[in-house]
Amino acid sequence: MLILIMDIISQLKKSGLKGRSGSGFPTGLKWETAESAKGKQKYVICNVSEGEPGVFKDGFILDNFPTEMVDGIKLALRALGGKSSAFIYLRKDYYKKFKGTLSKIIKKDPIHLFEKKGSYIAGEETSVISAIEGKKAEPRIRPPYPTEQGLFGFPTLVNNAETFYWASRIAAGGWRGERFYCLDGEVKNKGVFQLSEDYTVRKILQQSGNYPDFDFFVQAGGGACGEILLPHELDQKVKGIGSIIVFNRKKTNVLELMKKWAEFFVSENCDKCVPCREGTYRIVEILQKDEIDRELLEDVLFTMERSSFCPLGRIAVTPFRGVVSKLLDNGR
Repeated sequence: MLILIMDIISQLKKSGLKGRSGSGFPTGLKWETAESAKGKQKYVICNVSEGEPGVFKDGFILDNFPTEMVDGIKLALRALGGKSSAFIYLRKDYYKKFKGTLSKIIKKDPIHLFEKKGSYIAGEETSVISAIEGKKAEPRIRPPYPTEQGLFGFPTLVNNAETFYWASRIAAGGWRGERFYCLDGEVKNKGVFQLSEDYTVRKILQQSGNYPDFDFFVQAGGGACGEILLPHELDQKVKGIGSIIVFNRKKTNVLELMKKWAEFFVSENCDKCVPCREGTYRIVEILQKDEIDRELLEDVLFTMERSSFCPLGRIAVTPFRGVVSKLLDNGR
């Protein structure tokens, strides 16, 4: 579908759309920064590398709206102007499943498909850039930011699949302040729901037909990094990447749940920095004991939060603190 636009950057700024990767950075401002940056070559990267457990909205978009997502990428290329080209950075299984479909949609446009290399952290935007350059997929120091000096040293705009999808909808006049939410866990209607970005966790559960009739807690915002919320704390918007996982409080072994998160972070970090690499390993060790040393755990979490090189180590602390403060009895 050809989208006719006057000035997509102005439309994005007026819409108030924020990036859907979890950072929440204003999309219009990001596009404007990349457009105004100096460079004989510019790049656009569509990041489709979602890897947190319980998060699957990128796959939903590729299944249902691949043309609109690609249209959003084309809009970005047009906005950056000059000699620009793009990459769609796809998780391995998405690459295999959707390569043919996307190739047919792209046709002769300067958009290339790239299969994700490495672990979960290989989806962080500067790690994505390193991977496409053929280097180890690990985070870089910022500044400089990718919009100033990104892929191969040139200005680069990185957004995720949902952000590009909504950019195309905004250009077509079809956005009314919605976003996609992943609903998973102990729910009747697991799936992806398009609802207002202003909805609270409580209203999302209600509107999707997923409000529990049992004692429960939720993890909201991320599938491993998300915040732990009790039923009386649901009157707030969903942060991060827009996922909600519901747990039956009586049936869930929260210690096993914490171990699952810890093992995920151990296996999926890049091993670049000591606080995250050693911190996640230490959390696994702490959780193997007969009784959790809460003071030691908090020391590890504090160190990770304050000194990790990239956002992974800093946000990984969130669910552990939530469980300890809200769900654990004395001792265990």
